[in-house]
Amino acid sequence: MLNYKQLHHFWAVAKAGSIVRASERLNLTPQTLSGQIGLLEESLGVALFLRVGRRLELTETGRLTLSYADEIFQVGNELEEALRSYPESHFISFRVGVDDAVPKSIAYRLLTPAMALADPVRIVCREDKLVRLLVELAIQRLDLVLADRPMPAETNVKGYSHKLGDCGITFFAEPRLAAQFKQAWPHILDSAPMLIPGKEAAVRIPLMRWFDAQQLRPRIVGEFDDSALMQAFGQAGIGIFIAPSVIADEVQREHGVTIIGQTDDVTEQFYAISMERRLTHPAVVAINDTAHRKLFANLYPGSTHKANRQN
Repeated sequence: MLNYKQLHHFWAVAKAGSIVRASERLNLTPQTLSGQIGLLEESLGVALFLRVGRRLELTETGRLTLSYADEIFQVGNELEEALRSYPESHFISFRVGVDDAVPKSIAYRLLTPAMALADPVRIVCREDKLVRLLVELAIQRLDLVLADRPMPAETNVKGYSHKLGDCGITFFAEPRLAAQFKQAWPHILDSAPMLIPGKEAAVRIPLMRWFDAQQLRPRIVGEFDDSALMQAFGQAGIGIFIAPSVIADEVQREHGVTIIGQTDDVTEQFYAISMERRLTHPAVVAINDTAHRKLFANLYPGSTHKANRQN
């Protein structure tokens, strides 16, 4: 079994650049430190350092070992911090990754029910590219990933995609920009300045196909991985932009923009990706239930939600 004390001594020397400097920081003699590293190399059966003159340089194996040691001790520091801040009352830890293609408003609405459980929940939310979040999910650093697509088939991660809902898209423009266009919907988009989601967004390809089907040639003036940044540019009047119809009223109110049209021929989908086939984590169950009963209720019988639309 790996001796973590010896690994820490190796890590300290690699970071300090010399045994003498590391021994001063660890309050150990250089002889003790050198002996510990020798024992580690012997147990691993590899050389971790090469002596070049008076300097120590990492071998290729040493650099690999250092990368793992960095991660091991970072996780150790996170554990210490988590234990120091652990409250006296019990709480449920909920670690969720949000694909950066998911609008922040949608993510907020999906995650809010988890904070309303009877047992207190501490949420740790991380935003990144989907592929990196799935790696974190696979090694159990995350309990859930929110994404705008199901788990890609080519991903070498065993997980399950739970559809939360979908909706059409709505087109917005700053009022003075909207007033410049007199054509009927959807021809208003032809040759108009357009802000579109980046290539990582699942809605990108269906949107471009819809433009072709409608024989529309908008003038693409910006592409954005971050939907919030796209909305900021749209609010400034740089171009027309889209958002999921389920949050159309909120986007219009918060950004002071005008709805110029809507289509259900292009949809945005949202998924909860987990390592479990059946949802059992109480926070995940709350998210799933609320998504179906409230946020995307228009997809189910008895719904009264109507999306804004101009024809």
